[in-house]
Amino acid sequence: MQRWILVGATALAASGLLTACNPQVDQAELETRDVPLIEVDGLQFRDLDRNGGLTPYEDWRLTPQERAEDLVARMTLEEKAGQMVVGGLAGNSPMGQPATGYDLEAVSALVAETGVTHVISRLATGNFALAEANNAVQQVAENGRLGIPAVIMTDPRHGFTELAGASVEGGQFAQFPNGVGIAALDDPAFAETYGALVRGDLRATGFTMLLGPQIDLATEPRWPRNFDTFGEDADISARTAEAFVRGLQGGPDGVESDGVAAVIKHFAGYSASATGFDAHNYYGRHSRLDASEWEQHIRPFEGALAARPAGVMPAYSILQELELDGAPMEQVGVGYNRYLLTEVLRGELGFEGVILSDWAITKDCSVECVEGHPEGEPPSFATVSTAWGVEVLSEPQRFAKGVQAGLDIFGGVDDPSPLIEAVESGLLDEALVDAAVTRVLVQAFELGLFEDPFVDPAQAEAGIGTADEWTMGLQAQAESMVLLEAEGDLGLAEGTKVLLFGVDEAAARAAGLEPVRDASEADVAVVRTRSPSEMLHPQYMFGSMHQEGSLAFPADHPALVFMANLPADLPVIADVQLDRPAVLVPFKERATTLLASFGASDRALFDVLTGEAQPRGRLPFELPSSMAAVEAQRPGAPADSADPLYPLGYRHTAQ
Repeated sequence: MQRWILVGATALAASGLLTACNPQVDQAELETRDVPLIEVDGLQFRDLDRNGGLTPYEDWRLTPQERAEDLVARMTLEEKAGQMVVGGLAGNSPMGQPATGYDLEAVSALVAETGVTHVISRLATGNFALAEANNAVQQVAENGRLGIPAVIMTDPRHGFTELAGASVEGGQFAQFPNGVGIAALDDPAFAETYGALVRGDLRATGFTMLLGPQIDLATEPRWPRNFDTFGEDADISARTAEAFVRGLQGGPDGVESDGVAAVIKHFAGYSASATGFDAHNYYGRHSRLDASEWEQHIRPFEGALAARPAGVMPAYSILQELELDGAPMEQVGVGYNRYLLTEVLRGELGFEGVILSDWAITKDCSVECVEGHPEGEPPSFATVSTAWGVEVLSEPQRFAKGVQAGLDIFGGVDDPSPLIEAVESGLLDEALVDAAVTRVLVQAFELGLFEDPFVDPAQAEAGIGTADEWTMGLQAQAESMVLLEAEGDLGLAEGTKVLLFGVDEAAARAAGLEPVRDASEADVAVVRTRSPSEMLHPQYMFGSMHQEGSLAFPADHPALVFMANLPADLPVIADVQLDRPAVLVPFKERATTLLASFGASDRALFDVLTGEAQPRGRLPFELPSSMAAVEAQRPGAPADSADPLYPLGYRHTAQ
């Protein structure tokens, strides 16, 4: 295998490659495996089409727009269609077993044969192996006819909670609180620093696009994905999103060549679920909000758009009740809604980047998609569809309608042939395809991938998940916690005897505390649990994974039973991880100290309890007083439940 690495103008000048004719031009950094280099005007370029000359799209001196337009003009319809879908990178292990890399035969079939170069990775392994695996994908891609590099994307990897379809197990990446914890801090400077850390980690391992941040406004407390939003306060969400996007992309004016493309999601109203269920599922496909509530839901997007994110992902939901400019919304998912994507997002809000659909919106919705799998049959991703409002259309018709609405790329599609059929059958004008592919390729040029798509696995192993990064994450976990109730000051003394529920004894010992098993020996009880949920739809793939149902703790909940059996005079410290807002009445009644967390390790909790860290979070969403109040509130309206137990923005302060 041949490999060349050129590292800038200084090295080139020393080697005589930078001529006196071009003293003002700095040589771009190049790295290549199988693509040859050519020299023009004393400068070097990757000969991606291998024609022996400098084709304009290979010329890094031109603008991304000029290069993209030249490349599109050279592409076949099949190659263009390949740029408009996101395929999945298959692992090199059987289903259900951990993979150490990708199935390169499958990658070659996807990338080299179909022209698909936008791909998503859910590989969770060590950073060295992750970088090597992503390099292998790039080597496959550079052997395509035009040498178009891969844009390898990922769901978030740094958050505390892993959920299929929303986030990926972090592996060696430092662990931070979930999105609502970042919002609880309401610290744009920290959010930008955090975004920069994510940028460095992802680029070092070969990722150049993040499907995030998720900035849905958390107005429906039962909604399963509240945990990774920036909360219920539209202004906090807006400034946090803008700061994070700046850090992630490398600057305030769009993605830099060393940045990670941000895909803000989900535009808009996804979280205003009419029933509290998620729109991954047929039974949760509707959102309900009016025009005034819509203004609140787009506020976080207005904030993020100020930093010029590379991409926007539309919501799955069909928006009920919404009327804009005197007209009701077409009753289709937002990804098919031309008014929202073209008139509002591009027109009114001025977005110029790539619109990337969420997953499976072009798939046929089977009986299992509608009714769930029969009892006794496990649900399957194979039957997942989110083609809401367009179920009666054919796949080519869905692709055509999506592009006409404003979509540039379709998520979760390995086979672009229905898009090709849509053009060839006259359903879709190829000029719209050309415009979409141009936007898509501009981003790849902006990311510097046509010059250097490869990463250094040794650097990825050494520079990611360092002690400093883990310390930063641990501090954020602790500081994002919200103190709801307190009798006296926090600060358990060394040697305090603690009776534990839901807490690792080793973490307590490491904090200098003494775990005991008998309540009569304890100085204090420490209780940890998570917001409650019910398993209401196990026959649906996402229903079997999501937290659904009541936010009230049942009387027989193990944490409540534990507290009920404690001596009445024993102090109780309780911490509830709020993946969704919960009804904390039983904890408020019994706990002498009550904390809310949003993804924090036991170590982070004990840092707070021993005074090593101070909780400085404020509630990123209100906490209701009852399920009756939850059911009576508007799903699209922020902080509108009657008599909340704790209001939005609350934290306990000393009396």
